[in-house]
Amino acid sequence: MHELSVCRALLREAMRAAGAEGPPLRSVTVRIGPLSGVDAGLLARAWPTLSAADLLIEAAPLRVSCEACGTESAVTPQDLTCRACGDWRTRLLGGDELLLVRIGLEAEDAHV
Repeated sequence: MHELSVCRALLREAMRAAGAEGPPLRSVTVRIGPLSGVDAGLLARAWPTLSAADLLIEAAPLRVSCEACGTESAVTPQDLTCRACGDWRTRLLGGDELLLVRIGLEAEDAHV
């Protein structure tokens, strides 16, 4: 299950971005495309073993650009052909990504 190692890498990056002395993580938001090679369900199940922070998952749309007519289309992993003209010569614009989108931090206590 490589999703556990993906969780570790995401958590490591989120903690690095928050800073060693920063407030604890409250949430981590990731964007996962259908061609990323990461199973969002398995990632969500593996996450609680590493962190108490909430894991929020956004689905990235699978989009292509047609080399024949120039149209950008939303497609499915099973059919990457252009939705406008049906040509098979398309270029992937998105849908293969795994991105750390944002981190949420616990609010620091304002009492002085």
